[in-house]
Amino acid sequence: MIDGKTKLIAHIGYPTETFKAPMICNPYFAAKGINAAVIPMGCKAGDYDSFLELVLRLSNVHGALITMPHKVRTLALVDEASAAARIAGACNSVKVDERGLTIGDMFDGEGFVRGLLRHGRRAAGANVLVAGCGGVGSAIAAALASAGALRISLHDTLAPAMSALAGRLKAHYPKLAVSTGSSDPAGYDIVVNATPLGMNNDDPLPLDVDRIAPSTFVGEVVMKTEITPFLAAARAKGCGYQVGTDMLFEQIPAYLEFLGFGTAGVDDMRRLAQIHY
Repeated sequence: MIDGKTKLIAHIGYPTETFKAPMICNPYFAAKGINAAVIPMGCKAGDYDSFLELVLRLSNVHGALITMPHKVRTLALVDEASAAARIAGACNSVKVDERGLTIGDMFDGEGFVRGLLRHGRRAAGANVLVAGCGGVGSAIAAALASAGALRISLHDTLAPAMSALAGRLKAHYPKLAVSTGSSDPAGYDIVVNATPLGMNNDDPLPLDVDRIAPSTFVGEVVMKTEITPFLAAARAKGCGYQVGTDMLFEQIPAYLEFLGFGTAGVDDMRRLAQIHY
């Protein structure tokens, strides 16, 4: 039930059809008696700068969750950003602090690594391929580096984004081996699809699954469907895998703490969630 005292969290991106955070957060709020709601808001790129500024001025908006295609752009719009956001080159959450300043943070990478650990895998010492160097891919690469990955290879069709991420990783983690360019997934311990491929039924696979070993752990960020064609193909080869919503479940407690809602349990959220595809 939304009323005049409800604390609204704007969930901003485009398109909104794939949004899953409202189906996790809102049942949790209801069960815990928290008068808050996550509201999807479809905003195209051309309107985003002015829209973000205005929506954060609303007296009953408590902050914003940011998703594609706005994560990278958000970093340039906030007054201050966390180290995680600066290294990733993107933000997926924004709030206004007591000084009236906009503060950005990034939890995609933390969520991915927590999910990896929950699946019994470790980033420490791993050889990793990250396909997609936008906001979410950058955050995942940064978090894997922080967690002790031995080598990270980056691939993106946009060479400037790939090169910029490689530069940030090398600057903050000088001992990390970083390479760019190749999309060949052979020989990696962890392979991540951080591209939008899988959002549409006719999308090609982001990587050549025939080249992925059965021992490789495969991660996905697309949430339009639980088992994307990429995950289905990897699963058929015997690979361990992580679905897109695993990352989301692991990062939402960090989101809520950042926005001032206190500590939330992942297990409670999983039990209460009403996700549909």
